[in-house]
Amino acid sequence: MGKKKSFVLRVDPEVYESLEKWASDEFRSVNGQLEWIIDKALKEHKRTPKKRTKSEET
Repeated sequence: MGKKKSFVLRVDPEVYESLEKWASDEFRSVNGQLEWIIDKALKEHKRTPKKRTKSEET
């Protein structure tokens, strides 16, 4: 996997607390939990990014 893009995400404090609890229950960080949720949603909607070949990464 290449570099990851970072960005700011603003969420309601109660939503963040729920994410924190959910992440903790699954032994993940909040960031890891959000990545998992996004990845799962992309797969469910058949919108996963295409795999890049090594020649495309350089």
